[in-house]
Amino acid sequence: MSVTDQTADTSNTPLPPQLIHQYTKDLSFEVPHGAAIFMALRSAPQVNINIDVQANQIKPAEAENGKPLFEVILSIKADATEALPEGETKKPRTVFITELAYAGVVTLNGGEIGQEALEAFLLVEVPRFLFPYARAIISDATREGGFPPVVLHPVDFMALYQSKRAQNFPEPAGEA
Repeated sequence: MSVTDQTADTSNTPLPPQLIHQYTKDLSFEVPHGAAIFMALRSAPQVNINIDVQANQIKPAEAENGKPLFEVILSIKADATEALPEGETKKPRTVFITELAYAGVVTLNGGEIGQEALEAFLLVEVPRFLFPYARAIISDATREGGFPPVVLHPVDFMALYQSKRAQNFPEPAGEA
C-alpha cells in the first residue's frame, strides 16, 4: 500500500480578498436645540435612517505589488425629530442628527474578477462585514448623547445595490 501526498498545490490559487483596515472616517452627533429639547420631549423621537455605500479604488493593480486597493465607505445618517401628537400641524423640531462614515480598505490579492462581480463584492459583501461595527458606533453615539440608543435593523445590502443599479441603469421602456 502506498501513501500519497494529498496536499493541494496552492501556488497558483489566488488568495481571497482581504480587509486590511477598518476605521471611522467621519462621525458627527448634533443636538440642534440643546438642553431645551430634553425638557420638551414627551415621547420617543421618530428616527429616520438613510444608508449609502460608496467604493473607490485608491491604488491601481499596476502599482507596487500588483494588488489593487479599494476604500469602501458605509454612510449612515440617523435624523430624529420630535413625535407630535395626532392632529398637531406645526413642524416637528429636530431632536438629534448623527452621521457616520465607516470605511474599510480592501485588497483583492490578485486573481481575475469581472467588473460586475467586483462591484457586487465592494458594494454588498464588504458593507455586510462593516455594518455590525457601524451599528455599534451609531448606538453608542446616540446613547452617549443622552437619548435611547438607535439600534439599526439588519440591512439587505444586495437589495440596496440592486436598487442603486436600477436607478443608474434603468431598463428601456417597452421591452417585454
